[in-house]
This record gives sequence, C-alpha cells and structure tokens, in this order.
Amino acid sequence: MTQSVSSELKTRHRAMWASGDYPRVAADVIPELGRRLVRAAPVGPGKKVLDIAAGAGNAAIPAAQTGADVVASDLTPELFEVGRRNAAAAGVAVTWEQADAEALPYDDGAFDVVLSCVGIMFAPFHRTAADELVRVTGTGGTIALANWTPSGFIGRMFAAMKPYAPPPPAGAQPPPLWGDEAHVTELLGDRVAGLEMRRETLPVDVFADGAAFRDFFKTNYGPTISVYKTLEGDPDRAAALDRDLADLAADSDLGGGRMEWEYLLVTARRS
Repeated sequence: MTQSVSSELKTRHRAMWASGDYPRVAADVIPELGRRLVRAAPVGPGKKVLDIAAGAGNAAIPAAQTGADVVASDLTPELFEVGRRNAAAAGVAVTWEQADAEALPYDDGAFDVVLSCVGIMFAPFHRTAADELVRVTGTGGTIALANWTPSGFIGRMFAAMKPYAPPPPAGAQPPPLWGDEAHVTELLGDRVAGLEMRRETLPVDVFADGAAFRDFFKTNYGPTISVYKTLEGDPDRAAALDRDLADLAADSDLGGGRMEWEYLLVTARRS
C-alpha cells in the first residue's frame, strides 16, 4: 500500500469514528465492558498503562481509577472531549494522545500493561497492529483485549452489513477476526506467554425492540453510519438494510429486549 493510499484510508477511518456519537454507544450500551477488561488485566497503582483505540476512555478511565498512570490513545481525537469530561467527573487524570494503532508513537517496551476494549480490532491490518501492540509492551508486561467475536451479535451485525458496504482495501481483514482464538494465537505467536482466551457475554438491555437497536446504531455508530452513507442514492437497498438490522436484533432478543453480546477476553504476558 502506498503512503498516499494509507493516509487516505486513515483519514476515512478517523472520519467514520468521529461521525455519530461513539461515546454514547460506549456509555449507554457497553459501559461494563471496559471495567471487565481492567479487572482481567489486572491494573493497579504504579502501572504504566496504554489503552489503544481508547475512544472516550471506556477502559482508560476505569484503569486510572485503580491508581495506574494511563495514556489513552486513539486515531480519532474528536472523541477525547467527552473522555476528558468523563475523566474529570470520575476524579482521575488520563493523558489523551492521538495515535494510530498501526504506528504507535511510543518506545519499545514503554508500558507495563497494554489494553484495548473493542478498539484495536478495527485497525484494518491486523498483523501490523498486533506487531505494534506487542512492541510497546514491556518484557513480562500484560496484554489484555476485549474483542467482539465473529459468531456473536456484533460479528453477525458486521456480516449483515457486508453485502451493502463497499469492498475493503486490499489486505484489510474483518474486525471480528480479532475475536477468533486461532487468529489471535497466530497474530501474537511466541512473542507472548500465558495466553488465555475465553468467550464471555455482555448483557445488553437498552433497546425495546429490533427497530430501536437499528435506529440507535444508524444514528450513533460510525461503521453503521458509514454503510448507510454509501446507500444514500439507493433507497431500496437502504430499506433492505433497515430490515436486516432490525431482524437481526429481534432474532437475538432473549425476551423483554435483553440480548447477550459475545466477546473474546484475551490476556497474555509479553515474553
């Protein structure tokens, strides 16, 4: 990939995540996920922590609440304003820095703990992102990730949107692959020890029905907004996507609007 193509792709990704209101998604739909990740790491006083693709700090702020020294990095600094307000409300200090998960501006081994809460999985080139993740983790340091699985609700949502979306750039891989155990094992390889992976579910009960889920995501979630933008001249396909997303959520309803969203919790030590 040429430098100009790479720069254009990063610009598009930044704009995608700046659209809508991802901080609202994190706060209203999946607030517990960051806290679960921080507990699994674990994080504590005196630890130097990096949260990759931190968004508005869903994991970074709980990490800082343990007394850790936390850097929240993200390609999309537009998300930091909400993050700073949330950190202030929580009474903690977090350092917010724009950074590309595929080209982190940090020294080798700079952090004791490196986290990512459904974040690094959206960097399009998985091998490059994994190399950076490992590089900035100190020897014996902890890597902890929460990634949506291909078979879970969000993985199926991306599968539902795929027929309506433009083709990805050459070499890019689907985000939910980061939720596949074999893929994560191959990405991290012998550079880590004590690799543990377990599938867990996050209860989500904020949507009254499938249509409510669809409307919330097409208004607030950058990847969904991006797909709908490509359909602005094709109302029939937009209506078909409307039906597919509402049906997906309705089919996943366990009763009373309650869903379970599966993710892969990954922990390892840097060799």
